[in-house]
Amino acid sequence: MVETRKIVFFVDDSATILATGKDVLGRYYDVITFDSGSRLFKALDRIIPDLILLDLEMPEMSGYEVIKRLKSNPATRDVPVIFITSAGDAESEVQGFALGASDYITKPILPSRLLKRVEVCLKLEAQRLALVNYSNNLEEMVKSKTQTVEELKNAILRVMSELVERRDQITGGHVDRTQRYVKMFLDAMRKHDVYVNEIDSWDEKLVLQSSLLHDVGKISIKDSILFKPGRLTDDEFEEIKAHTTFGEKVIMNLKDATSDSEFAEYARLFAVSHHEKWNGTGYPNGLKGEDIPLLGRIMAIVDVYDALVSERPYKAAFPHGEAMDIIRKENGEHFDPALIEVFEKIQEDVEKVSSAETADED
Repeated sequence: MVETRKIVFFVDDSATILATGKDVLGRYYDVITFDSGSRLFKALDRIIPDLILLDLEMPEMSGYEVIKRLKSNPATRDVPVIFITSAGDAESEVQGFALGASDYITKPILPSRLLKRVEVCLKLEAQRLALVNYSNNLEEMVKSKTQTVEELKNAILRVMSELVERRDQITGGHVDRTQRYVKMFLDAMRKHDVYVNEIDSWDEKLVLQSSLLHDVGKISIKDSILFKPGRLTDDEFEEIKAHTTFGEKVIMNLKDATSDSEFAEYARLFAVSHHEKWNGTGYPNGLKGEDIPLLGRIMAIVDVYDALVSERPYKAAFPHGEAMDIIRKENGEHFDPALIEVFEKIQEDVEKVSSAETADED
C-alpha cells in the first residue's frame, strides 16, 4: 500500500526562503508555498494541509493574525503550525506558542533542522490523532458495553416481574401497565407542577425500571392464598401484607450485591410503601400523609386502579367509570388528594391503556 504524502503549506514573504523550503521538503512532502496570509486562506477553502510553516513577520497580515484566524476556525484549528522567527527573539516565540503554535524554527533556516522539525511535528500530530481515534473508539466501546449491560438489566427485571405474574396468573400484564401509568403520572405532575421539585430530583429511567419490582414480594405468598377465590382469613391477609416487607428484603439484598444503589432505593420504596394509606391505616408501617414516600403514593393509585379494572378470582373487572368512582371515594383516605387531582387529568389516557391491554389478553 502506497503511503499518501503529507501536505505542507509554507507561508513567507521571502521568495528565497520559500524556494529553499520547497527544495528541502519537496523530496518527502507535497509542499505548497504562499507569499501572504491572504493567499493562504484562499487555498484553505479548498485544501486543509497536514502542517503549516508560517513566518511571523510579514507585511499586510502578520503571522500572529494568521495563527489567530487558523485557531478560531474549527476546520483549521487542529492543523499544527510551526512558526518562523528571528534568532534570539524570545518574545516572538512566547507569543507564537501562546497563540497555539506547535513549534518554531529560527532564521537563518538550516535544511537539516527544517526537515527534523517538520518530521517530529508530523509524528506528534499522527500520535495525537491516533490517541483521539483510540479515545473515540474506547468511548464507543464503553457505550456499547453500557448498552449491553442496560439491556441485560432490563431483561432480568422483565424476567423477575414475569415470574411474579406467572405465580399470580390472573394479573397478567399488571406490572407493564402500572409502569406505563407511572410514566403518565410523572409527565402530568410536571405539567401541573405537583411535587415537581421532588420528581425532578429522580432519575426517571431508573424509577420506571424499578417500578417493575413493586410486587416482587408476592413470590413469597403460598399458592393457596394467592389463588384463593373466597374471602381471606385474618392470618391469610397477614401473609398477603407481608409481601411488602419481603419485597423490601429481596431488594435490599440486591442493593448490597450491586453498586446501583439509586435504582435499588427506588425499587425498595415502591415495594414497601405502595400499600400505605394517606390516613395512616395502610401497611406495613402505618405511615400517614406525606410521610409515605411519594413513589409509594403514586403506585398506590395506579396499583388499585389496575386491580379494579382487572378480573380477579374473587371479582369481575370493573368498568373504568366505576373504578374511578371507587378511587374518588378514597380521596384523602387511601390516596393523596393532590395526586388524585392529577390522576383525574390523565384518566382518559389511562383508560386507553387498560382497554387495549384487556383486548390483547382476550
